[in-house]
Amino acid sequence: MVWFSALLRGISHNPALMAALASILVAQVIKVPIFYATNRKWDLSKMMSTGGMPSSHSAAVSSLSTVIAIRVGTGSMLFAAAVVFAIIVMYDAAGIRRHAGEQAIAINKLEAEIGKYIERFPMGRHEDYQKKLKEMLGHQPIEVFMGSILGILIGVVAAR
Repeated sequence: MVWFSALLRGISHNPALMAALASILVAQVIKVPIFYATNRKWDLSKMMSTGGMPSSHSAAVSSLSTVIAIRVGTGSMLFAAAVVFAIIVMYDAAGIRRHAGEQAIAINKLEAEIGKYIERFPMGRHEDYQKKLKEMLGHQPIEVFMGSILGILIGVVAAR
C-alpha cells in the first residue's frame, strides 16, 4: 500500500501527468452524452470503448505537450519529444487504427454472409464464425481534432 500512496503523491506533483490522465478521463466520460446527442440512446459502455468523439488519445498527448510547452518552453527537447509523440499517436488514431476498424466492418459483413450459407449444410454453423471483430478502433479526423482541442484546454488549466 505504501507504493500506491507514493504513486499518488508523484502523480499529484506532476502537472503534465495529471493533465494527460484528466484528459483521458474527461474525454471518455463526455463520449456518453455526445453519443446520446447523436443517437438518442444512452450507452454507458462508451466510457470504456475505443474510438468515438472525442479521441482520448489525442486529448492526452495534446494536454501533455501543452503543459510541457507552458512549463518548460517550446524550445526544449522535452517539448519536441512530446510533439513528435503526439503527432504519431494522432496519426495512428486517425489512420491505421481507423482503417483497421473499417476492415473489421467489412470482414464482419462477409462473415455474416458466409454464415448464411454455412447454416444450410447439415454440419451447421461453427462457433468460431460467430465471433465478431471489434469495429470501433480508430477515429475520424474530426474526433482527433476535437480531442486535441480538449487536451490543449485541459493542459492550459493544469499548467497554471
